[in-house]
Amino acid sequence: MFLLLALAMTGTFLFGMQKAMTLGWRAAARPLVADYVDRVVADLGTPPSVEKAQELVARLPLSLHIEGPVVHWDSHPDRPSAAWRRRMGEDGEPTLLVRQTADGHRIVLGLGGVAWERQPRRIGWITLAALLVLTAVAYAYVRRLLRPLQDIGDGAARFGSGAFAEPIPVRKRDELGDLAGRINTMAHDLHQMLEAKRALLLAISHELRSPLTRARLNAELLPETADLQGVREPLMRDLKLMRDLISDLLESERLASPHAALNLEPVDLAALAREVAGTVTGDAPNARAVTLELERGPALMLDQVRIRLLLRNLLDNALRHGGEGRGGAVLRVFHDGDAMLIQVRDHGPGVDPAVLSQLAEPFYRVDDARQRSTGGVGLGLYLCRLVAQAHGGTLEFRNAEPGLEITARLPMVLPARGPSTQAGAAASGAAR
Repeated sequence: MFLLLALAMTGTFLFGMQKAMTLGWRAAARPLVADYVDRVVADLGTPPSVEKAQELVARLPLSLHIEGPVVHWDSHPDRPSAAWRRRMGEDGEPTLLVRQTADGHRIVLGLGGVAWERQPRRIGWITLAALLVLTAVAYAYVRRLLRPLQDIGDGAARFGSGAFAEPIPVRKRDELGDLAGRINTMAHDLHQMLEAKRALLLAISHELRSPLTRARLNAELLPETADLQGVREPLMRDLKLMRDLISDLLESERLASPHAALNLEPVDLAALAREVAGTVTGDAPNARAVTLELERGPALMLDQVRIRLLLRNLLDNALRHGGEGRGGAVLRVFHDGDAMLIQVRDHGPGVDPAVLSQLAEPFYRVDDARQRSTGGVGLGLYLCRLVAQAHGGTLEFRNAEPGLEITARLPMVLPARGPSTQAGAAASGAAR
């Protein structure tokens, strides 16, 4: 935009100056130039004198071309014949610098010297270069003026992704600097609110564990009589659901924190997948089995407890919602480029493509009635996404037709997450 504006301004300026010079000076300069040409031709004599013509060219920056019945002479014979030497006016009369003598000679005057002819072109290029330099300087200055807007945009993107550690830099104490300061204050307040919510949730979850454990113990001590059996089993199931919900909430808050600690160790992903598949098959009454397609790869530095949670939740989701009598789930572990992939597919009806992106949201349930019947609360896939992201990977969903296919991509090399990646791992493991 700056370049186009500069070119447009240059063209407008040159066109205006040309018109001003042409229209403003033509009327005043034309009679003066005509009188001068008449005097020069008269001084040359009849027939024109070559000696006088040479003296005139040597004294003044002029070029002369004489042609006629007696004299044929050109002051610059080495230069190509120019069109202006033969140019005539629209009415057929000679132009301003052309004269016809009484003895039949034609004299054409012009400006001599190559330097004079090149000077306007050189000045034009210098002017254009200076204009481009000024345009670049103006562009850089405007970019500098608008740099705070880019900082504010980048900061808003960071705050939106949950990264509150780096505030927006305040470069100047002007309107934009004041706006950046207010956004930093807002981000700080939001961060404090989120941290307070997380701390409250963790505190409540911790405090609920003890009474839930006592309630479960008391329920297990109830006599297994016929009149209490109808109460004991639903109570145990509800207590288990509450225990799992609290455990999932605690784990999700740990993983959602930007300082999530991972207890990294070499893990054979194929062997771990085989082990987890053997433990979850018995928990799925509506499924027959888990089909394994495992490719043994190099040992990865992973948090084995979190990866076990990811595998269990993926298989549990596939076996619960894969549809009765449809063949269970398919678990694949294979190598793909610089990552290992965990892929779980069921053979159920799948989900609406419009809600695929929402499946890993906390407490999201596609079918509330079905989730209540199966005991789910909408945290399983959310935890899977957090585990994958904590290891620098991703969790993807697609309809396999039939069924739903979920793929967890884990990089071969864990990206740096700062000193908190392994720091505090022992404390995290103790908390689990």
